[in-house]
Amino acid sequence: MIYWKIFLAFFIPGVLGYGGGPASIPLVENEVVDRYHWLSVNEFSEVLALGNALPGPIATKMSGYIGYEVGGVFGAFVGVFATIAPSLILMIALLALLMKFKNSPKVKLLTNLVRPAIAVLLGIMAYDFFKDSYHGIGWLQTLAIVVVSFLLLQKWKVHPAYVIGAALVYGAIFLG
Repeated sequence: MIYWKIFLAFFIPGVLGYGGGPASIPLVENEVVDRYHWLSVNEFSEVLALGNALPGPIATKMSGYIGYEVGGVFGAFVGVFATIAPSLILMIALLALLMKFKNSPKVKLLTNLVRPAIAVLLGIMAYDFFKDSYHGIGWLQTLAIVVVSFLLLQKWKVHPAYVIGAALVYGAIFLG
């Protein structure tokens, strides 16, 4: 039964997460944190941060880790398979249609209409992370991490993996 839950927890976001890995992250959070209670919001944010710091697709790394935590090695396999299965099945089944209509104005319009919904989902998730950080470490350190991260990413164009790594080191040294 646990493997079926792991499969559903990552398959459903894989089916509904139109737009790639980042689009499915709020959906994965909903399944893992809210529905099955395998992780807290804080634990999920740590998995997300670590997954972002490592190379490769974020959704598969998260599903492998969470699947392993919940169901061991086979749980990791089920989680990763459930994450890639929707795209794999759709790509095999719809490749001809995709190639035929990839430059269609209607397909481009659909993509443009979905983007605001993805932005809202990511914004809600970011707000939840900010709220948990505010309650966990206080407003001063939360604000300092937000401002320093923003400057590193936007002004000095530091790679996000380094910013996440620095935040992890800061947390381990000063907050752990």
